[in-house]
Amino acid sequence: MRRFLLLTAALLGLAAVLPGCIGDSSNDPLTISQTVAADPDLTTLNDALATAGLTSAVAGSDPRTLFAPTNEAFASLLAELGLTKDQLFADVPLLTAVLQYHVLGSQVTAAQVPLGHAITPLAGGYFKIDSIAGALVVQDGRNRTAGITRTDLLASNGVIHKLDHVLLPPDMDVVATAIATPDFSTLVEALQAAGLVTTLQGTGPFTVFAPTNAAFDALFVELGTTKADLFANVPLLTQVLTYHVLGNLTLKADVPTGAAITTLEGGTFTVGAAGMGLAITDSSARMSNITGTDVFASNGVIHVIDKVLLPGA
Repeated sequence: MRRFLLLTAALLGLAAVLPGCIGDSSNDPLTISQTVAADPDLTTLNDALATAGLTSAVAGSDPRTLFAPTNEAFASLLAELGLTKDQLFADVPLLTAVLQYHVLGSQVTAAQVPLGHAITPLAGGYFKIDSIAGALVVQDGRNRTAGITRTDLLASNGVIHKLDHVLLPPDMDVVATAIATPDFSTLVEALQAAGLVTTLQGTGPFTVFAPTNAAFDALFVELGTTKADLFANVPLLTQVLTYHVLGNLTLKADVPTGAAITTLEGGTFTVGAAGMGLAITDSSARMSNITGTDVFASNGVIHVIDKVLLPGA
């Protein structure tokens, strides 16, 4: 009888405790902001979100994806920029822009990442993610890369992926990007001669197939002309240059191979496989290899080509 009474008392005590356990909010999934705050590897990110007033952006019920730079990632960024943490955090507009660039307005797990395609953060801009040697790598707007070191940390309002570098939004348009690239110096001169600089500094987005200096040198020989003579013929130069520009954002993964692609000039060309890469066939049936792809700018993307394209008559 004594054992029965003890067992009964124990069961009654357990019954009294269980309702409290079942209703305990500590067992509920954490939000993204709470998950960040609880992770010792993300303390700098947590401080940054609080400083920029963005904690609420990843704390609500709307689904979000946060690409979360680790403490080491922030330390690397400070060394890269030559800043202290206090200096970076004091520039709230910059800090806000950087952090917003890490947030998507939907939940995207690792299996749902659109590899090679443009990904648009909540505040605008874009970056892309590729799978390289089995690892996910992000290319940001300044053509820097960050590895995704851990994926699919699920929260009540979305998912977190950890990064080993802080992403930075683009800070140069396609013209400034070309100016900063020594191998595009002839192209920059051509754009200036044709009066197209302002056009390509516009909102866009633009896709520019950019001939290298060697490509222009080969063109002068092919046409039996000089740079000065070609650049003096502004109508022809304008026609040639606008034939290299699309009025949309077309990353390598988006190129419609085998189909006619319409340019700003109004003419078309096609893109097809060539060896291990891609090549363009222009209106004159000339072929130009695409030797570099997906160079990002604030208003578009640049692909490098080894021969100047020529539009039809």
